[in-house]
Amino acid sequence: MDYLSVIEMLNASHGPAGDERQIAATIRRLAEPYADACWTDTLGNLFVHKKGTGPKVMFTAHMDTVGLIVTHIDKEGYLSFGKLGDVRPEDLLHTPFRFKNGVCGVVSRRGDVALKDLTIADLCLDIGARSEAHARHLVQVGDTAVSRMPAFTTETRLVSPYLDNRISCAVLLDALSHIRSYTSDLYFVFTVQEELGLRGSKPAAYAVDPDYGISVDVTPVDEPEGKKTTSAVLGGGAAIKVMDPSVIAHPEVVRALEDTAQAGRIPAQREVTVSGSTDAGAIHMSRGGVKTGGISIPCRYRHAPAEMVDLGDVAAAARLVAAFAEKNLAAEKDGM
Repeated sequence: MDYLSVIEMLNASHGPAGDERQIAATIRRLAEPYADACWTDTLGNLFVHKKGTGPKVMFTAHMDTVGLIVTHIDKEGYLSFGKLGDVRPEDLLHTPFRFKNGVCGVVSRRGDVALKDLTIADLCLDIGARSEAHARHLVQVGDTAVSRMPAFTTETRLVSPYLDNRISCAVLLDALSHIRSYTSDLYFVFTVQEELGLRGSKPAAYAVDPDYGISVDVTPVDEPEGKKTTSAVLGGGAAIKVMDPSVIAHPEVVRALEDTAQAGRIPAQREVTVSGSTDAGAIHMSRGGVKTGGISIPCRYRHAPAEMVDLGDVAAAARLVAAFAEKNLAAEKDGM
């Protein structure tokens, strides 16, 4: 798969938390050739079903991104904003953003607040408006904005805004196109509002009632000179989740994913992180509990306007998703 082209296609869709309709329509169009059925629920989760006779296996990747939401329009035409998800004010300064209607602007700082003391309240969006009335003609309170940074590749890496978690959506699409022989009843769910507290995956897991749940998401890696808070490394292969603050992965699922990676000679590593959460945190507590794990893509500069992943890790994650989907779990349901 040409991941850069897919990411550029997804980035052209407006998809912050709470407004995932455009990106859902794009993903549905790409997934339908490989599905027996596609539908959305009330919240906007997109379900892609490949019918099988075995146990239900649900893979998830969230469609939403972090973003900004307009809270106030000043007399001078500057926009105050709140954050959708975990965004850091120091990452936003002087970054270009765009609204769903095409209006663009850049994040500016109010006054001369030191970078170390910067808060969201110290920032504003400058859309080039001449006045409050002009600004209100362009945008309204409650409108959302996403980063306008470009996507590009280096020799081995992909850089783009919102790889968290559009790169995992691309991974599920890639895996869907390569699944051939399978017995499990497969659900690929592209979830909403993960960045606001795993909101979409809760009703999705309740509706599917899966036997196994696999959350596909990015995982942070230590940045240069950073503290050692995570085990995953860029270029180390697909990261098989052991735990994060929202979930302790089911040991049988961890073992099954590791066995699948080894059998398929898929580059893999273990993931333990002390920050962040994924849809796995909601899935494993659904109904009477779900055997849940995760396949993660190491990601540098997560939630910044430009994030970085290794293309080899991405390809490995797609291969591992497809191989696990093809795994005969019927005879192993009670013990893998």
